[in-house]
Amino acid sequence: MRKTENQQNQFGEMPIGSIRFNPKDRDDIPVVLRGLQHIYTDGRCRAQVFSLLQSHVCAEVDPGTGRPGMDLWKILVLGVLKAGLNCDFDRLVNLANSHMDVRRMLGLGTWHDDTRFELQTVIGNVSRLTPQLLSRIGEVVVRSGHEVAGKKPGAPLCGRADSFVVETDVHYPTDVGLLWDSERCLIREVSRAARRCGLPGWRQHRHWKRSVKKLYNSVCKSKQQRNNPQKVADYLECCEMLIGRAESTLEQLLSHPSARVHEIAAIDHFLWHARHQVDLVRRRLLQGETIAAGEKVHSIFEPHTRWVSKGKAGVPVELGVPVTVVEDQYQFIVHHEVMWDGHDVDVAVPVVEQVRSRFPEFIACSFDRNYHSADNRVRLDEMLDLNVLPKKGKLSEAELGREAEESFAAARKQHPAVESAINHLEHCGLDRVRTHGRRGFERTVALSVLTANTKRLGRLLHKRDRKLAKRTRHRLRAA
Repeated sequence: MRKTENQQNQFGEMPIGSIRFNPKDRDDIPVVLRGLQHIYTDGRCRAQVFSLLQSHVCAEVDPGTGRPGMDLWKILVLGVLKAGLNCDFDRLVNLANSHMDVRRMLGLGTWHDDTRFELQTVIGNVSRLTPQLLSRIGEVVVRSGHEVAGKKPGAPLCGRADSFVVETDVHYPTDVGLLWDSERCLIREVSRAARRCGLPGWRQHRHWKRSVKKLYNSVCKSKQQRNNPQKVADYLECCEMLIGRAESTLEQLLSHPSARVHEIAAIDHFLWHARHQVDLVRRRLLQGETIAAGEKVHSIFEPHTRWVSKGKAGVPVELGVPVTVVEDQYQFIVHHEVMWDGHDVDVAVPVVEQVRSRFPEFIACSFDRNYHSADNRVRLDEMLDLNVLPKKGKLSEAELGREAEESFAAARKQHPAVESAINHLEHCGLDRVRTHGRRGFERTVALSVLTANTKRLGRLLHKRDRKLAKRTRHRLRAA
């Protein structure tokens, strides 16, 4: 049983709408909490957000049975606060247990309330937020933010789109290094499963792991000086011996009654990578072959990682996944797109279609040259009143005239401001994504975008509160 929020107030609990923040405070926590407070106190915004949360509860479990779980409002507050501070779960738990304003925003009493949050409880609950739910809540927050920013109903929206690489938590990939990763994980998984099922053959797993590590280090040292084929051959021989042992043990596990599915899947995963990296190392270092880009693996732990070279000064390559974001003139991010494959030119039209489906008043958008193609130019001209898509290469007289128009040139001058939104997202958890898997990556990106919009909303309200406090002080001084 999981509720959206606890309807029964506790003794000593302060209503969320009554929480007061110091308008002079320049820390991030009051800004995030101020944005969350507006979501909670604005009647229409709260109804829509809670309806989405309630639908998520009904789709997840039967709300009438089972043990009471953490309220969905608490989970949303904790998730947004973590991304807003770009902190780890340890600091988040400390804030939830010790920070007075955070506990008030969670709906807890400031005294005589010994509710405590445990680390694994917070991790498990925040991880249940889905990217689809966060994106829909984000749309509601953007619409509420437009009202606070002074946007009139039906007023046109103008945007600027750009992409950046969100780094995954991986090290620089080399074939010998990825082979070491595969072997050590393979030894760990097979030895655990063999010990639990009582299978022989892995009593010396610690010794074998140390032996592989020594051979890996010797190959790395020889590469720094010059390639030593004998050391590479010894390294591959040891790795192939362990692969053969693992294959034999895997056959026994497949017919063993105590074997577990997730153990067999993990062993099979690392076996494939170990065989693949052995093949690549042999072909490259012993046979002198050039490996095609399609055969290379950039990470055995985060296989969705891409090798991206955007030509930036001082950054020859980035390891991660590109993400396109669209920011409007009120500095809210109205859409984001995770590009698992393809390039900027492939997402220009789908991104605008998605934005216009949510915000029909979206009539203008600026891009950089990486999004240009002849087909994109034609299709975007049909969808937008102002399509600021500069062409690559040499321009004809007609194209020079088009890009010299006052509206086009003004939008191009405003386009670099999207880098500020990208920098803000990187401070909201997208500097490096440490969650595992594609789903975890999507959830982190969606949560960061929602948090960035919540902080933008909180800053607008914080600025308004500061002006109000200043006027009050002036009236008191005049009196």
